Amino acid sequence: MGSSERRFGQVLVELADTLVDDFDVIDFLDGLSCHAVDLLGVTACAVLLADPAGPLGMVAASCEEARILALSQLHHQEGPCLEAYRGGAPVRCPDLAAAAGRWPFFAPAAAAAGYGAVHVLPLSRRDRHIGAMSLFGAVAGGLGEETAALGRVLADMAAIGILNRRTVLHHETVSEQLQLALDSRILIEQAKGLLAGRLHLAPEQAFTLLRGYARARNLKLTAVSRALIQGEMPVALFEGLSAESPPPG
Repeated sequence: MGSSERRFGQVLVELADTLVDDFDVIDFLDGLSCHAVDLLGVTACAVLLADPAGPLGMVAASCEEARILALSQLHHQEGPCLEAYRGGAPVRCPDLAAAAGRWPFFAPAAAAAGYGAVHVLPLSRRDRHIGAMSLFGAVAGGLGEETAALGRVLADMAAIGILNRRTVLHHETVSEQLQLALDSRILIEQAKGLLAGRLHLAPEQAFTLLRGYARARNLKLTAVSRALIQGEMPVALFEGLSAESPPPG
């Protein structure tokens, strides 16, 4: 077994391991988006997740541009993520520059962000659709058959992991956890803004720095963000770290 196969197997185990006491859905989705980029060779990934009792709302992404595009789809109620979620089937667009007629808001925004194609996979298990994962390519063209199949495996394992946790936990508890996750996302955005302002970084660089610091020290992204916002962690800790890539673990 080669290193890539071993890595893929490790990621599948990670996606299935959701029945732990310290499970954090934000970290889970953030990890899924980054694993998709690393393992599939796509340019970016964004994930939308639905509340058990509501519509799509939870957003995680491998980069700021992809996150903004995901939020834009929610705002305009238009785009491939919503189509994949509602239909429970993959949505492919090999040429975003030619898709303005289909998605008048999303397609031009995606092209302006530097993406030429998108392939969206639903997060679903049988007839239960809980979200969608967008895989963005920098140039026009569809995903290869093998890459699309591997992406399908990642999306399926993520859906199984989340659904298993929802099955084990009581519905009210899950709803409370998702609300906490939304609150966590606000904390992360505040910490990202603080770093960007203090260190004169672009939001994307600030988020990369924040996430890299947490991962290198095996800390929760939410915990690092909260400590930074509450003044328990000085901004000076992040000075001198690379904002282009996470620090070595």
